[in-house]
Amino acid sequence: MNGNVKIAMITGAGTGVGRASALAMLREGWSVVLAGRRSEPLEKTKADAEADGERALVVPADVTDPMSVQALFSRTKEAFGRLDFLFNNAGANAPGTPMEELTVEQWRHVVDVNLTGTFLCAREAFRLMKSQMPMGGRIVNNGSISAYAPRPNSAPYTSTKHAITGLTKCMSLDGRKYDIACGQLDIGNALTEMAARMAEGVPQANGEIAVEPLMDVENVAKALVCMASLPPEANVQTMTVMATKMPFVGRG
Repeated sequence: MNGNVKIAMITGAGTGVGRASALAMLREGWSVVLAGRRSEPLEKTKADAEADGERALVVPADVTDPMSVQALFSRTKEAFGRLDFLFNNAGANAPGTPMEELTVEQWRHVVDVNLTGTFLCAREAFRLMKSQMPMGGRIVNNGSISAYAPRPNSAPYTSTKHAITGLTKCMSLDGRKYDIACGQLDIGNALTEMAARMAEGVPQANGEIAVEPLMDVENVAKALVCMASLPPEANVQTMTVMATKMPFVGRG
């Protein structure tokens, strides 16, 4: 491996934001560990990178399983010797469901993926980054606009994304002594499979159904590359990248 090449890991790299981000990082010259539950989408991401895919390593992993996460980071260390950047992007949602109708299973699934999964990956990243030479690295957590404002009937997802903000702040503080910078990327209405329904209309706070503007997911990838490329002495603590006209700022 070229000692000048930086090593990144992206969870949920087979689809959506994770896929676009992985391709962007590869284009920028990074080596990228592609992590996700299913190997097929990860292999497609690698194939779509064409020649840049030679610097991609596919590692199927379940972020909710501590042993699987440990194996993911062990494989990364074995292949590259270090990790410079982690994008905690893997996420899950529950169908829009009134609070009183949510099942415990729906709640726990979203919490396990979005919050516990982020913690497990961050914990292993801390362990690796504090022990490598030179010490340190950078971690970015996928926060979402839901880290600030809920959509109707979104208790599990919104709760986890608010919690990600607290976790990111703790990581940012606790990472200082190890030269680990931590930040949060809050994404609003990027056009992915998960968000495509917004183009057909989604529930609003006033009970209406309305079409919402969307932006190209490449804008998210550009924002992530910007955060990842900062020198060690600088950090973006939080960045919001969103469709300009989405109903977030103001009263709709």
